[in-house]
Amino acid sequence: MLTGATVVLPNGTVENGQVTVDGTRITHSAPETAQVIDASGHYVIPGFVDLHNHGGGGASFTSGSVDDILKGIHTHRLHGTTTLVASTVTGDMDSLTHRAGLLSELAEQGEIAGVHFEGPFISPCRKGAHSEALLRDPHPAEVRKLIDAARGRARMLTLATELPGGLDSVRLLADHGVIAAIGHTDATYEQTVEAIDAGATVATHLFNAMPPLGHRSPGPITALLEDDRITVELINDGTHLHPAALRLAFHHAGADRVAFITDAMDAAGFGDGRYWLGPLEVEVADGVARLVEDGTIAGSTLTLDRAFKRAVTVDGLSVEDAVTALSANPARLLGMADTIGSLEPGKYADLLLLDSVYELKGVMRRGEWVVPPQLG
Repeated sequence: MLTGATVVLPNGTVENGQVTVDGTRITHSAPETAQVIDASGHYVIPGFVDLHNHGGGGASFTSGSVDDILKGIHTHRLHGTTTLVASTVTGDMDSLTHRAGLLSELAEQGEIAGVHFEGPFISPCRKGAHSEALLRDPHPAEVRKLIDAARGRARMLTLATELPGGLDSVRLLADHGVIAAIGHTDATYEQTVEAIDAGATVATHLFNAMPPLGHRSPGPITALLEDDRITVELINDGTHLHPAALRLAFHHAGADRVAFITDAMDAAGFGDGRYWLGPLEVEVADGVARLVEDGTIAGSTLTLDRAFKRAVTVDGLSVEDAVTALSANPARLLGMADTIGSLEPGKYADLLLLDSVYELKGVMRRGEWVVPPQLG
């Protein structure tokens, strides 16, 4: 039983609140033998949910062993991410299907929430940190091959919907219950609207790897921001987005259509140095990851506790809106809002303790402390 805290609930924030846990779940009342923890002066919020994550702790989800992947997952749990989707990067089809099979096993074990395929069906004009030699058009048969390889655990696929086969692939993804995400795209405004009408529902790291907003050529950013069917991913690390751009997106889309993500690579929670992102070498310096070959930003070293604190202290968001973007919205997108994403009886006891300056002081996942309370 956590008592005395400021508790962020779906319908508002409660001062001097109480959260009770029995086993793996949040409950209405605690058993008589429950341990009581005085969390006065602290926030209790839901665990973070990351839709887009390539690794951490020096370990890669895109190329590492099972032990490596588990290390990366644990690193992000230490920073408050109690649920994450493991993201791949562009590779050849054989390596991607093999990786999908390995990740699907971890999803079946409950270690991750599923698989996100970022590439290879993206635009060479907006490839970012993806190998151009391995890019391909999104033929529906190949998209289906990746879905099948994930054995029901494919959650999302990012594609440039303007490429040949793009719209048919969006329809295929929607028919199979997989999120079609528009990203790494050179689409026009009109082409993006067409993709949304075909069933796309997410903008992969809005602003990044797509044409900039123009007053005569509004491009994909405008179409993605103005349509209520789209949830926009934002990387809130201070490198990928200027605070004004983030506030613009948040103001226009509204709190219910934003999902903060990490887009993290191996160096998240680990440190500067040389790494590999798929077949491309990355140099991380001062926490910023860039391709060695041309300096292109290559994912991030972000963890979601930092994204949360920045949202409140730099971007001026309310704690409630930040929680919505980091927990409730991604849980809804994943179809998991009945079990995670908010503090409600019957849901998993995935919760975080934050102090008055939004520093992480405790992480609970499924009723077990990953980071024991530090309330001194």
